[in-house]
Amino acid sequence: MSEQTSTPRPDDIIEPTEKNSVWAERTGTRQYLAHNGNGAEVRVGMGPGEFSPGELLKIALATCNTLSADHRLAKALGEDFEANVICASIKNEEEERYSDLDVQIITDLSGLDAGKLATLTERVEGAIERGCTVGHTLEHGAGVRLHLLNDED
Repeated sequence: MSEQTSTPRPDDIIEPTEKNSVWAERTGTRQYLAHNGNGAEVRVGMGPGEFSPGELLKIALATCNTLSADHRLAKALGEDFEANVICASIKNEEEERYSDLDVQIITDLSGLDAGKLATLTERVEGAIERGCTVGHTLEHGAGVRLHLLNDED
């Protein structure tokens, strides 16, 4: 009978919970199906019908901005206002990273005079500054650690 040894888990590993973790399972070459604790799924990869990791980062930033500001926009524009959000990027090819991300919230602002638009802009920016975790993370950076673990542990 052979004795199996397991690789010890690093002391600094963050234990996954439904609140702090997402996970993805490999479905093919450079293809994954990502999940969260709420039962949502998204296809990640480089092919048709899949989001690339960079696209998911941009979607996360864009929607974090709009979700943070939604109540401010609804108060000024009405509960059923329509909006789109775009996140464009500039990529630093040499460093394989985005050097700039630009979030654009597009909605009908024609009913606002200059003063109301200035107030709304200030309140939207404040709401995003208070509540957008993704934006704060990108602006201030986060430590990233990789742990390669044996699935038998």
